[in-house]
Amino acid sequence: MINNVWKASCKVTAISVLALSLAACGSGGNSAKPAAGGDKGGSAQSKYPERAISLIAPSGAGGGWDMTARTVAKVLTETKAVEKPITVENKPGGGGAVFMAEYANKDTKDNYKLFVNSPPILINNLKKEGNTPFGYKDTTPLAQLTKDYGAIAVAANSKYNDLKSLLNDMKADPTKLTVAGGSAPGSMDHLVSILPAFKYGIDPKKVKYLSYDGGGEAITALLGGNADVIGTDASSLDQYVKAGKIKVLAVAAPQRLGGSMKDVPTMKEQGVDAEFLIWRGVFGPKEMSADAKKFWDEALKKMVDSEQWKKEVQANNWETDYKKSDDFKAYLAAQETQVKDILTALGMQK
Repeated sequence: MINNVWKASCKVTAISVLALSLAACGSGGNSAKPAAGGDKGGSAQSKYPERAISLIAPSGAGGGWDMTARTVAKVLTETKAVEKPITVENKPGGGGAVFMAEYANKDTKDNYKLFVNSPPILINNLKKEGNTPFGYKDTTPLAQLTKDYGAIAVAANSKYNDLKSLLNDMKADPTKLTVAGGSAPGSMDHLVSILPAFKYGIDPKKVKYLSYDGGGEAITALLGGNADVIGTDASSLDQYVKAGKIKVLAVAAPQRLGGSMKDVPTMKEQGVDAEFLIWRGVFGPKEMSADAKKFWDEALKKMVDSEQWKKEVQANNWETDYKKSDDFKAYLAAQETQVKDILTALGMQK
């Protein structure tokens, strides 16, 4: 969806268009006795899955990936789309980069280890500093499940009650305010955080951004007074809004969200022309067997169509935006070009 106009005019268009686009990823049958790393061999009829499955959130507890992984595991189990146990594991480090390095090197055939991710699987692979050589091409994208939106929030006792007052102070002195996010510089939360500032005429390189390992740690920093603002996905803020611990100043959505954020204005409503859509999806190993891939295509579609999933989506302030494996892979290929454009505009592309 990148608008070619930015190439002929200015960086602002590049940022705006990618924000819209970011707008929150083997072969052969399985043997009856799978190898330690996965299923190999040539049995005529698949018996996959034959044992418990691990679903990895490559971050600490409390953030968007963690919430997604636990919700997926819960609904797959409740709907009996998967009848084997599903264990959710947290593997934080480098905004997902540490996990990806291990997964791409050691788990290329492990059909029993899946993970959730979002735009950082593209961003971390393409940015200039702190990048990882591994990206979605080192996986089997299984399904895009949801879309979410970026949000800017402050602690409940903050003096700020709207986005513009915050940006006015930041414009007067970009070093005055510390912005926290649950990902490394140049990654998703960083882009969520600096986008409204950039669109408001503030040099994004001067914004004081502190990265934490996951949205949960970033919120802890905000509540503990170690940061003034947080930029992250709206859904991960929901429980803190309900608990009265934070105030969301704006959402980077085309219209207001529902639930606990029904009264939160969009950035555009406050005169800041910015949107940031965040997808989330499930990925498997690069050399996943055809039988396992087919199983997950069917299981995840059954989950998304269930009433249990629809209730969870509503409770978490998500929106279902399902793409099956092959469609998801094609979408990621197109978005990779879009990510390169925005990082180039920010001087962050490798």
